[in-house]
Amino acid sequence: METTRQAERQRTAAENRRRELLEAADRVVLRDGPGASMNAIAAEAGITKPILYRHFGDKGGLYRALAKRHTDALLIALRSALDAPAERRQRVESTLDTYLAAIEARPQVYRFLMHPADDAAPATEQGFDVGRHSAPLLRRLGEELALVIAERVDLGPDSEATARIWGHGIVGMMHAAGDWWLGERPCSREQLVRSLADLLWGRLSAAQDRPGGPGF
Repeated sequence: METTRQAERQRTAAENRRRELLEAADRVVLRDGPGASMNAIAAEAGITKPILYRHFGDKGGLYRALAKRHTDALLIALRSALDAPAERRQRVESTLDTYLAAIEARPQVYRFLMHPADDAAPATEQGFDVGRHSAPLLRRLGEELALVIAERVDLGPDSEATARIWGHGIVGMMHAAGDWWLGERPCSREQLVRSLADLLWGRLSAAQDRPGGPGF
């Protein structure tokens, strides 16, 4: 019994320490964006790089942990927008706006997750391999959205496959349009939301709610 309690205490301490290190990494990312380095993160946390590697394995492990942390938060916000008591068109616009507001509020985090560091990393340290890890992040968002569509909207024959096509297509659209908009700011966020909703609204406006589902 004592061994079990000790193991539980050690596990809790490790989880708390990991959370503290991720919070330190977040502070560096907010400051440095894609230029965030393992050296800077270790310094922010008051530890050495070997200790950072001990918790996350390598740069990819730290990147994946940060990506999961921010993707989890984004998915909760998107689900909240989809569940809001409003007409379908309003919920579509609210969901698009939630995504765009998130990347607008923390552009350095977005750039860290989605854009390589180029020459921003110190010459002595290889930058985070963003291209290797950002695609799975987008695929996760696509699959999550596909599940929401499949459980709420009746898309007829082969509904599951269609929902996956829609889920990944919508995420790809949001990502590409949001990336362009964040870089150039050619229009207001409201205008971009309306235009993207117009693009989606065709068949989505005509599709019926799935019988017995939560509705959309």
